[in-house]
Amino acid sequence: MNKTMTAVSLAFAIGTALTVASSPVAAADKMADKDKCFGVAMAGKNDCKAGAGTTCAATSKIDYQGNAWSLVPKGTCDKTASPTSPTGFGQLAEFKEVKA
Repeated sequence: MNKTMTAVSLAFAIGTALTVASSPVAAADKMADKDKCFGVAMAGKNDCKAGAGTTCAATSKIDYQGNAWSLVPKGTCDKTASPTSPTGFGQLAEFKEVKA
């Protein structure tokens, strides 16, 4: 391998390593202004968690499922309508649905 190829490969490897290393920080910054709001997602539209035995995003089976959450702007969850929630609004923790 020649010196030019080695230098290019090294520069690429360092750039890739820096990009990968900064990704978790960027994700954490994004999450800082969001809340996980349970009971506000439509069927198949949740961001994650939809009960035991399910995988992650888009696995909720019903609208306003109490154990499925979506990310919402911080401070808005308890103002977002959820007809299956005991309070009628989204919750910061999963809940057992009531009849809508």
